[in-house]
Amino acid sequence: MIGAGASAAETSGLPLPRFVSLRSDEVNLRTGPGARYPVDWIYTRRDLPVEVIAEFEAWRKIRDWQGAEGWVHQSMLSARRMVVVIGPQRHLRAEPDDKAPSLALVESNVMGRLLSCPRAKAYCKIDVNNIQGWLKRDEFWGVYAGEFIE
Repeated sequence: MIGAGASAAETSGLPLPRFVSLRSDEVNLRTGPGARYPVDWIYTRRDLPVEVIAEFEAWRKIRDWQGAEGWVHQSMLSARRMVVVIGPQRHLRAEPDDKAPSLALVESNVMGRLLSCPRAKAYCKIDVNNIQGWLKRDEFWGVYAGEFIE
């Protein structure tokens, strides 16, 4: 039997905040943690990276790269790490170096899959449309400063 103070039923136990991505091409962003709350927005981009900032039972409060916040059901989220390019056009580089050859020019709002972010490096390796290369951490949204993924 679970007592009144049992918070395990209310949270996943995973760290907050954390990055995840949308599992579906249609995800309802609600004003509160439950199906009875109105839909504030409908996301239509599968794999869009979002940040989980709070949890309540099976619901997750998320924030997107533009700062919009709301609640989605946990079944609409995936642990798959994705990123979205921010700012002007960026060079996807062959190596984690400013002078490395450019493999592609990547437009703002383009999404990619996060592959690795080596410890103490300014660059992360991402896959954009099956082209693997390196972007600086400040050229995309979807990883924390100082976070490393190997």
